[in-house]
Amino acid sequence: MTKFISNQTVWPPVTRETINRYLRMALLPVLGAVCFCYQAAGQDLHFSQWFNSPLTTNPANTGFIPDADYRLGINYRNQWSTIMSVPYKTMSIWGDAQVFRDRIESGWLGLGGLILRDVAGSGSLTSTKIYGSAAYHQMLGVAHLLSFGFNVGWANKRINTTDLKFPDQFDGKFFDSNLPTSVVLDAPNINYFDMQVGVNYAYFPTDKLYLNGGISVMHLNQPSESFFTTPDSLSGYDSRVARRYNLFVNASFKLNDQVILNPMAYYSTTSKASEMVAGGNVQYNLSGDGETQLIGGLYYRAGDAVIPMIGFEWKAIRLMFTYDATTSSLNKYNHSRGAFEFALMRPGFYNDYNGDRRQSMCPSFKY
Repeated sequence: MTKFISNQTVWPPVTRETINRYLRMALLPVLGAVCFCYQAAGQDLHFSQWFNSPLTTNPANTGFIPDADYRLGINYRNQWSTIMSVPYKTMSIWGDAQVFRDRIESGWLGLGGLILRDVAGSGSLTSTKIYGSAAYHQMLGVAHLLSFGFNVGWANKRINTTDLKFPDQFDGKFFDSNLPTSVVLDAPNINYFDMQVGVNYAYFPTDKLYLNGGISVMHLNQPSESFFTTPDSLSGYDSRVARRYNLFVNASFKLNDQVILNPMAYYSTTSKASEMVAGGNVQYNLSGDGETQLIGGLYYRAGDAVIPMIGFEWKAIRLMFTYDATTSSLNKYNHSRGAFEFALMRPGFYNDYNGDRRQSMCPSFKY
C-alpha cells in the first residue's frame, strides 16, 4: 500500500510481480476487446459488396435471379494489411439456382449453397462456415414478387494460442511466447449449428423500372460460441452469438439503351454495433447488345469509409472491384487507408432459348 510522508507519495518497489499484476489489470481488458473484435469479424463476415454476396445478405435471395436461371460467385476481401503482419482475409464461394418452375404456378423454388472462410491476422482465429439455402418465390399478379427463405449450416471456429501472448509471459522487458502461461483455453476448436431467415419483395411495373427490398435475421437460434467450457451462469458472460438484422433496398432504372442506374442502401445491426452503406452504380453498354458492359459506382459507409467501385462484364461474366478508403480516425493507424475486395459472378441459363416469364423483371440491355 502507499504511504503518505510530508504530502509526498512513496510507491512500493517495482518488482516483476508488481509488473505482472499491473499488466494483467491493463492488458486483460485489451485482450478481451481484441477477442471481441475478432469475434465480430469472424461470426459475421463482412463484405462491402453486400449486393454481390446475395446469400449472406438474405437467404430469401436464394434463386432470386431476375436475369438468369442459376449463378455462381466468388468473393474475396483483404483488410488491415499495413497493421497486421498477415492481413485479415475473408473469402466465400457460393451458388444458387431456380427449380420446379414448371411445377409451381406463378412461382418457383430456389436452392443454393455457400462456403465462408475468415482468417484473422496470422491465423490465430479462423472461421469456416458451410450453409445450405432454400427459398420460395411467388408471383403476385404480373408486377409483384414475394420471397421467403432460410439457410442452415455448420460453423467451425478455432484459435491457435501459440501465436498469442499473455500478461504472464512478460519477462520484464518483452513478451516471450516461450514462457509458460496460466491462460488455458478449454476448447480451442469449436463447432455449432447456425440458422438464418429472410423475406424479400420486388416490384417491376415496366421493363425500365425495378424495385426490391428485404429483411433478414442472422443467427436466429443464437448458438453458443466460446473457447471455454465454464457455463455462462458461472462465468458471468453470455457466449451466445447475438442475432443480426439486415435490411436492404435497391432499384434499377433504365435511362436509355446505353445506361442503367442502380441506387441501393444496406443497414445491419447486431448487439450494440451497426453499419449503414448507401450509394449506387451505373452500367454502360459498350457493345450495343449488352454482352460487354462497363460498371462504375460509389458507396459510403457512414462514419467509416468512402467506397469507389469499378467493374466489367463480358458475356455474362462479371468482375467487380471496390476499395474502402477509410475516412474515420482509424486511418491514422492504417497507411493503406482501407481494404480491397473482389467479386466474380457468372449467371447462366439451362438452355439457349428460355421463354421465361421473368425476362421483364429487371431492366436489361439484352433483348
